[in-house]
Amino acid sequence: MVLRKTAIALTLLLGWAGTASAGPALLFDAATGKVLYAEEQDQPWHPASLTKIMTAYMVFEALRTNKISLEQKIPVSANAHAQPPSKLGLPVGAEITVSLALKALIVKSANDAAVMLAEAIGGTEEAFIAQMNNTARRVGMTNTRFVNPHGLPAPEQVTTARDLARLTRIVVREYPEYGPMWAMSDMQIGRRRLRTHNGLLRTYEGADGFKTGFICDSGFNVVASATRDDRRLVAVVLGEYTSRDRSLRAASLLEHGFKNYGWKEFFSSMTVDSLPISADTTAVHSIREHVASFACNPRRNAGASRAKQKRLRARNRAAAKEKSAATKGKSGPTVGTTKSPAAKSAAKTP
Repeated sequence: MVLRKTAIALTLLLGWAGTASAGPALLFDAATGKVLYAEEQDQPWHPASLTKIMTAYMVFEALRTNKISLEQKIPVSANAHAQPPSKLGLPVGAEITVSLALKALIVKSANDAAVMLAEAIGGTEEAFIAQMNNTARRVGMTNTRFVNPHGLPAPEQVTTARDLARLTRIVVREYPEYGPMWAMSDMQIGRRRLRTHNGLLRTYEGADGFKTGFICDSGFNVVASATRDDRRLVAVVLGEYTSRDRSLRAASLLEHGFKNYGWKEFFSSMTVDSLPISADTTAVHSIREHVASFACNPRRNAGASRAKQKRLRARNRAAAKEKSAATKGKSGPTVGTTKSPAAKSAAKTP
């Protein structure tokens, strides 16, 4: 048993667990950057709404330099209003505070809030995007390019698990005061209560952030962090086929990290920055055809839906027959005991 555990630990030390998966993954210590697990960490991938981690980071920087304030109100422009869901859906000309827009960005993953914040900081969305790319280069995100502030589908918008790990470490280290925002499972805006897409915040012990993302080409992505015994680990999971799969894989990675941290600390000195470059770093992969979403695969999912409905109808018919048989069995002994009016009259005749 000891030898087996040692072999497993050494395998993980090299960054590979040999498990089948849809896309890249990276598990690391937020404080030290020590890598506990890595798989295709340099494979280009569409970030989807994980883009909003960078957008939020730039808002934090603008707040620190007093370019904007949390209480400042920012308007809903026609450009912001035109963004597709997920969004707040406020009318053009409405205003909300930077604080509320920032929470909507992180919790609701609101695309209109992303544009509102981008325009407030950059003056225009285009200027903000240029700042995003400058910031990405400054913080060492060498394989990342942004073309929008929200992560909606764009062929040129790419990143890697390693770059997302670098960004998340910086956000955690430089702006701990905004940590509670990443840990919010819901938020209130007017009479509406908006819930996070990050199910781990409700189901995983110690979960305290970060962000989810989804578009058809990327599949279901998540950066998830959790803290136990004063140790904070972060899992980057890209390209799962369902939201449930991404939560399960992230939870499994985090659990592995907490249970095996001692082995990794003893054997490994690799960090997010020193980890060797993974093999395939050339083309962006699309997993659209595998994603379990009607929006991505209407024919496939319609077929699956029809099969599900057929199975349900078959179960209902079987249940109805069983119920009918049970009813007949109970009523059997009483059959024929009720007399007709004529029989009753004859019985009363002397």
